[in-house]
Amino acid sequence: MLRQIGVEGIVTALHDIPSGEVWPVERIDSLKRLIESHGMYWAVVESLPVSEQIKYAGPDTESLLANYRQSLENLGKCGIKTVCYNFMPVIDWARTDLDHLMPDGTRALYFDYARFAYFDIYILEREGARDDYPQDVLARADALKGNISPEEEAGLIDSIIIKTQGFVNGPMGSGDGSPVQKFKALMEPYKDVSKDQLRQNLKRFLEAVMPVCREWDINMCIHPDDPPMPVFGMPRIACNAEDIRWMLDAVPDPHNGLTFCAGSLSAGAHNDVTAMAKEFASRTHFVHMRSCALLPGGNFVEAPHTGGRADLVELTRIFEDCREDLPARVDHGREMLGDGDKGYNPGYSFHGRMLALGQLDGMIAAIRAEKNRK
Repeated sequence: MLRQIGVEGIVTALHDIPSGEVWPVERIDSLKRLIESHGMYWAVVESLPVSEQIKYAGPDTESLLANYRQSLENLGKCGIKTVCYNFMPVIDWARTDLDHLMPDGTRALYFDYARFAYFDIYILEREGARDDYPQDVLARADALKGNISPEEEAGLIDSIIIKTQGFVNGPMGSGDGSPVQKFKALMEPYKDVSKDQLRQNLKRFLEAVMPVCREWDINMCIHPDDPPMPVFGMPRIACNAEDIRWMLDAVPDPHNGLTFCAGSLSAGAHNDVTAMAKEFASRTHFVHMRSCALLPGGNFVEAPHTGGRADLVELTRIFEDCREDLPARVDHGREMLGDGDKGYNPGYSFHGRMLALGQLDGMIAAIRAEKNRK
């Protein structure tokens, strides 16, 4: 199916191997050969997870760094040259509704700032949570108290914790203990970690892996924070242009680069996505093509790939001018045409992303024709 719709390179990972364990050469090579047997190639690893202890500098950091270096070396031996990762504490991405009904009948990932604040204050019951939200958001969150149903609360827990943690720290909805208590336990080690400390831990990680990257010519590319703001009182260090400049300057090796996720960046009103693409194109090793539309009250929704705040046509032009073989993928397609009953991961419906891929393919073709005419 992927070959038929024009996919050339696959973006994937060994998702069954727990974070912190070494990826064996045999497993990497087996998946690589499977992909190649279908006429494609393994273009990007997304992701080789960075263990939480590395992020908060836990007692096992050195051994976990050694394992990470070994996994990178094994990827290099198999000829895989691009590794996407993130340095977000505990939670990779946050949405309050994973199948928000749109006027055209499609369904999209949606972030309701007041409902997120309600979850933080009244369900998670995080100490000091009220101090992290504007007054208008607090007022809307407080208005939900007593008016939100148990089913809606369960939906928030499912969207914010269970689904997201399934990608990161394993199942949260089974076994002993509630998902909320499990999540709070994961957050606890970050209680006294400041933004500057998290930055220094990222620098330590990058300095530890760069020798392997230089030896095997592997590009590391950090994914921006999603959404690009602090959440649950934990620091975030890849939210804006200043953050990205710091990270690239702190370890100025060309193998230390960026996954330019237009969707994550466009979810922040503070980000000029086009200007950031121009500034960071030379250090971008991988691109996520998607876009968000900002709504009143701090809300946002995943936009069609031809709309939203991120001008994907202009971004395509910028990255094509920089490097025509830059790996890119569409991201977070809407549910449509029967996608909803297929059990796809949120944002990863087949038909929605097939439409997005066709749109991106058309953008690339038009821009390359434009360049050829010039």
